[in-house]
Formats: sequence, C-alpha cells, structure tokens
Amino acid sequence: MSLPPRHVKSLTILLVEDSKSDALLIEETLSESPFLEQLYIVRDGVEATDFLYHREKYSDVPRPDLIVLDLNLPKKNGQEVLAEIKADETLKTIPVVILTTSCNEIDILTSYRHHANCYLVKPLGLDQFIEVIKSIELFWFAIVRLPFAQN
Repeated sequence: MSLPPRHVKSLTILLVEDSKSDALLIEETLSESPFLEQLYIVRDGVEATDFLYHREKYSDVPRPDLIVLDLNLPKKNGQEVLAEIKADETLKTIPVVILTTSCNEIDILTSYRHHANCYLVKPLGLDQFIEVIKSIELFWFAIVRLPFAQN
C-alpha cells in the first residue's frame, strides 16, 4: 500500500531493544525511510529512562516522536519503562509501540493498562518481521498525526 507523499516533519524514534540482531534488522529496514530523521537504540530499561530524562550521556538527545519498546529487557523491564513513561506528564503523549516476542495475555493486558498505544508480537520469519517494521513506519509516520514535542 502506498500513500501519496505529504509534508511531515522528520521523526525521531527511540528503539528499546536488547537483541542486537532485532535492532540491526529494524535499523536496516528503516534506513531508507523518507520520514525518519534519527533512530536511537538503547539496550535496557535503565538506559531508556536515562535517554528520556536526558541523564548522563543522553543530556543532548531530542525527545523521541515514537518509542518502540521490547518488554523483555535487562535491568528494568519494558512494563516498568512503559508505566513510568505514561505516568509522567511530560512523556505520556509520546506514542509507545510494544514490539515483543511475548504472546502472553497478561503481558498484553498489562501493556494496555499502562496505556501502550499498540502491542505487536514479533514474527518468527524474517520477511514477516520486515513487514511488521514497514507497517509501523507506514502507520505511525504516514497515516497518524503525532503531536509536536512539548519539552
């Protein structure tokens, strides 16, 4: 499905993913996106919150327009990160896409109770995984209207 081009600002994504291979595949899939300005990748939940609160080495990073969050993370799991984001007045308007291997109904329900914007299960096949990433790009970058950052 292709959409007519429209004038949108370039977007910044924060990818919170501990799997190096999944992160690399997502980065490669989005590398030719006409909508993506910058993709930042962090590997655990503590690093994600450091990024969002501009702590330490992340003092100069921009506010992301979209967060793609895995649930199974070291140090602080994705549910904890999601709950913290959605409880914070300055961060809660950032859409959070859960992209995880878990099909557990409790994980799905908990994610939506914490106000995830959508929940996607990572497909096992490479082609299907790439299609999911392209669908995220199409939906969140070309169809949805995102709020301007309010730092």
